[in-house]
Amino acid sequence: MTQEVTIGDLAVALENQEIIVDVREGWEYESGHVPSALSMPLSSVPDKLASLPKDKTIWVICQSGGRSMTAANYLGTEGYQAVSVAGGTGAWITAGNEVSLEASK
Repeated sequence: MTQEVTIGDLAVALENQEIIVDVREGWEYESGHVPSALSMPLSSVPDKLASLPKDKTIWVICQSGGRSMTAANYLGTEGYQAVSVAGGTGAWITAGNEVSLEASK
């Protein structure tokens, strides 16, 4: 079972320049996301596995936690270390944390 982490844990991960993957759709990502988060819509995760390192924890976030748990569970079955952020971007924004409006690359 994938570990669920808090917004506070994510803030520490962000400070430590951990890999954060946002699995929301592109338009959701562009409406506001955690700074430095990579845009990787849930449906694209299987095709983009090679772009993720297996030797580091992948912090997965969505809007509220459902899609991120699905993605983190999938990553786990593929041999990746992944955690899901409880409450997602919605909780991140509600807590008053910094939000980026930068388009995906």
